[in-house]
Amino acid sequence: PRGAVAKFASGGKRTRKKDLGQVAMGYGDVYVAQIALGGDNAQAVRALWEAEQYPGPALVIAYSHCIEHGIEMGEGMLHQKNAVDTGYWPLYRYDPRNTKPLRLDSKRKRPVSDFLAEENRFASLQRSRPETAEELDALEQEDVEEHWKHLELLLAAQEDDGPLAHPAGETTA
Repeated sequence: PRGAVAKFASGGKRTRKKDLGQVAMGYGDVYVAQIALGGDNAQAVRALWEAEQYPGPALVIAYSHCIEHGIEMGEGMLHQKNAVDTGYWPLYRYDPRNTKPLRLDSKRKRPVSDFLAEENRFASLQRSRPETAEELDALEQEDVEEHWKHLELLLAAQEDDGPLAHPAGETTA
């Protein structure tokens, strides 16, 4: 993600991360869910069950914390909850069988900087290049805001039964 320090981005990654879920939803016939066990266990179980029941390709994208992120592994579920609560990792389910296929299962409660400060891949840039980190954190917040606006646009289009309501052009109950 933007602002993360990585092997080939020692000064912090400057471009936004790709959104695999949005790409898959664009096909219109793929079940897609984004989950985080620590964010909402019931939503994760529901998404996995729906994906298993779906009669075609299904993609479930799970947030997975990692020891390389520099978090205490015993706090992993709380870390996932923070990713969800800051909007960094929105929880959703997209089921093409439904007339309104997209369901947004989480809400943003705090700024994304609250989450970024927890991980070494972001915090190390804050220590070594604070001005760059501040700039990239602000851009990451913009990325999160833009992603949420896009999800909300898709939800609104469903409500209006507009052209974005169902990419495949089909509606089922």
